Amino acid sequence: MKTIDFISLGCSKNLVDSEMLMGLMEANGYLCTHDSDAPQGDIVVVNTCGFINDAKEESINTILEFAQAKQEGRIEKLFVMGCLSERYLADLEKEIPEVDGWYGKFNYKKLLSDLESQNTPSVSSALNESDYHRHITTPNHYTYIKISEGCDRHCAYCAIPLITGKHQSRPMEDILDEVRHLVKEGTKEFNVIAQELTYYGVDIDGKQHIAELIEKMAVIEGVEWIRLHYAYPAHFPWDLMRVMREHKNVCNYLDIALQHISDHMLSAMKRHVTKEETYELVERLRREVPGIYLRTTLMVGFPDETEEDFDELLAFTKWARFERMGAFAYSEEEGTYSAQHYEDNVPEDVKQWRLDKLMRVQQRISEELEAGKVGTILKVIIDRQEGDYYVGRTEYSSPEVDPEVLIPVSERQLVIGDFYEVRVTDSAEFDIYATTLIL
Repeated sequence: MKTIDFISLGCSKNLVDSEMLMGLMEANGYLCTHDSDAPQGDIVVVNTCGFINDAKEESINTILEFAQAKQEGRIEKLFVMGCLSERYLADLEKEIPEVDGWYGKFNYKKLLSDLESQNTPSVSSALNESDYHRHITTPNHYTYIKISEGCDRHCAYCAIPLITGKHQSRPMEDILDEVRHLVKEGTKEFNVIAQELTYYGVDIDGKQHIAELIEKMAVIEGVEWIRLHYAYPAHFPWDLMRVMREHKNVCNYLDIALQHISDHMLSAMKRHVTKEETYELVERLRREVPGIYLRTTLMVGFPDETEEDFDELLAFTKWARFERMGAFAYSEEEGTYSAQHYEDNVPEDVKQWRLDKLMRVQQRISEELEAGKVGTILKVIIDRQEGDYYVGRTEYSSPEVDPEVLIPVSERQLVIGDFYEVRVTDSAEFDIYATTLIL
């Protein structure tokens, strides 16, 4: 039996692709491992990210590492898939000839037939196949559900539409069937992901169907938590907030990337939303769902960003007090509107200074918000044991990126994947400490 080591880089959408291919490989007689500390398989598959410079550099370095392993005889074959090879296939084939096969975002299932396995299914877009036999690489109690691929928004800085093409919604029944299948396999928590989830369904009949989809997911027996990632601020589907209010298993959490606040930057970024509309959006989200946790992403150093623009961004961050926030410095991506029409004229040291200052502001906000939880009672799910602590999350925290709840192992034995009520006893910069309640 051949062993395949999968290495997944980039976002959770890439992870889902890896899991689908791993499931397909295992159904055809291969043994698959994922992100092993010391890959020792016969074959390595690297699933790459090509979004920004840092991600591209990580992907290339990983490919080169395994190309060296192949030259030294430590692995037999090396294959590459994902965003990087979708975008730079011709250059990569020329520069790294040690790779045995290159696959993009949509043809990666062809890898199975190229390995000459038997009974290979017909190859088409992954979005059109009812294949739920994913090899889940996360803890069994939570997973990611990808509801669409691609994006029609065309923000000035973003290369995603160049890589993945136009928005393609998965059929609703296909998604719901997958959720039902995963519930039977023991999954309790579903993190709904897309490049832009509020656009779901528009490519099918011109209407936003995200609220309908989430409501149908919420009534499936066994679905304990649903969490929403990567919404877009313009033309927000407000019925989604009704679904969040009415269904307790739809977490009071929304990941909505805002990027900036000054009208100067929002216009240049082609975000199709104004400063005033963004303030009104945040106020209405909090009014529609009291207690909602908002996660956002902000960008500094976009071309022609002035000190006044950045000061507006700081003021907005202090006003909004986002419960979760990430930020990054602008990275010029070839082929995008900004690369073709703007000069990347904010010096790198200024970008870094602005990024550091913005994150210091968010750090103080996070400290205050987490400290405010001391003495409260929260429902958590236990993800793992790490040293002297069980590590859990509330409905307000997405796996791997958000604050966690630390519970002393010495207190009592807890079951990974189960829910518990805890009382918060202390807080740190981002995480909180708690003790379980005896039920």
